[in-house]
Amino acid sequence: MGQPRPARNQSAWWRSAVIYQVYVRSFADGDGDGTGDLAGVRARLPYLAELGVDALWFNPWYRSPMADGGYDVADYRSIDPAFGTLAEAEKLIAEARELGIRTLVDIVPNHVSDQHPWFQAALAGGPERELFHFRPGRGEHGELPPNDWPSQFAGTTDPVWTRLPDGDWYLHLFTPEQPDLNWDHPAVRQEHEEILRFWFDRGVAGVRIDSAALLAKDPDLPDFVEGRDPNPYVDRDELHDIYRSWRAVADAYDGVFVGEVWLPDAERFARYLRPDELHTAFNFSFLSCPWDAERLRASIDDTLAEHAPVGAPATWVLCNHDVTRTVTRYGRTETGFDFAAKAFGTPTDLALGTRRARAAALLSLALPGSVYIYQGEELGLPEVELPPESIQDPMYLRSGGTDPGRDGCRVPLPWTADAPHAGFGGDPWLPQPADWPGYAADRQAEDPASMLSLYRAALAVRRAEPGFGDGPLTWLPAPAGVLAFARTDGLLCVVNLADGPVEIPGHSELLLASSPLDADGFLPPDTAVWLRA
Repeated sequence: MGQPRPARNQSAWWRSAVIYQVYVRSFADGDGDGTGDLAGVRARLPYLAELGVDALWFNPWYRSPMADGGYDVADYRSIDPAFGTLAEAEKLIAEARELGIRTLVDIVPNHVSDQHPWFQAALAGGPERELFHFRPGRGEHGELPPNDWPSQFAGTTDPVWTRLPDGDWYLHLFTPEQPDLNWDHPAVRQEHEEILRFWFDRGVAGVRIDSAALLAKDPDLPDFVEGRDPNPYVDRDELHDIYRSWRAVADAYDGVFVGEVWLPDAERFARYLRPDELHTAFNFSFLSCPWDAERLRASIDDTLAEHAPVGAPATWVLCNHDVTRTVTRYGRTETGFDFAAKAFGTPTDLALGTRRARAAALLSLALPGSVYIYQGEELGLPEVELPPESIQDPMYLRSGGTDPGRDGCRVPLPWTADAPHAGFGGDPWLPQPADWPGYAADRQAEDPASMLSLYRAALAVRRAEPGFGDGPLTWLPAPAGVLAFARTDGLLCVVNLADGPVEIPGHSELLLASSPLDADGFLPPDTAVWLRA
């Protein structure tokens, strides 16, 4: 399957790791049914090893009705049949580890599927109702929801309560198919600690925690009041006891956590990263930041300042399974990301976006901490504007068709230019556009100027240079619109976001450039270089 690569920083590998996000349904189809699966991932492990990543993060691969892309889990101890079996997952974890690649799984603790045995028993009137948030309604006949909390799906005004035939209502911050768990109940806490042990026992190196700041609720379930502190369901103090308990489980296995924590308050964000809680958290400020030198520098500074008091490494990511793909976003007039601003028919300059995405790749990979790469970013895939009849994402459906949803970044990957369905496998569950073969991995592997070749080269340099990854960053003097900083061991990164070319600082070696330099050696706009001083 390829040669194993020694992982650096074995004792704290996660502080500098490059982690590749696998959305299994769209990665590679091994059995030809049009849905990506574990067999497809196992067949592509040599590709991932050659790319040079340190770990794989898998979106939920558990048994699920797929009401929300697998984030509605019916059974945490089995693999969804569309993806394979538990035995295949165990083989994948072991085979990846032989190649020097660790595995992280996704845990969704805020809610389960409405098909989960607990919720089915609750619907039947059993004591399992205590494991969820069931309440009588308000109004003369209980016809009004118990409170007015907003949905967590941006762009929708859907209620977060559903009424049952017996008159009671149950809480779901997301879809009705995802009932929220009651984390005040000890059985909920015990079950999740056992789930963690189950997967650590199978060799996973870490866990990504979905919606990590939403688990705990005010037991009185009061109405939502903008600005009220504490919030009745976001970032409640009770969460920290939960994650301290989880950390004790992880420490027994030398496992790591990355939390999905969206919080505007830097001090409260940092609390999740104290030494006895989570190891890392996703950096959504950087992900959503526009292609603007001043704002990117502020995002980087703010991120490093947030993490410094607790000694946690930062994380950097340009795109994920929920967000408009980088080459598309950077090719638009508004280059930041905001769920509320998504719209059909947004004009995009893909050539400009691709140039900027190449530079952004070198920027993110030169910053202190760990980096996440969403599958297909290394191929420079654009966002696909799908025909409405093909969209399956509940964000589109629940918005009444005004929000394009997230399926545009989930279109199955192109592997082989001349094969049916661009080598993905069977007829894909989401349609691939006509130009997809032009992005195929096999074609890009032969092109030294391709996005894939750039990512492979960047990850090879990063692995070979101890100065990249976790460690200090020092800003250097630079013209307006230019980001320039030094890492240790004489490593420099310069990114030109200005309108014209700029002079490159003095250096002894050009390690890598995102695009060719000008004939006179100047750095063109929307281009990044790595240098040795």
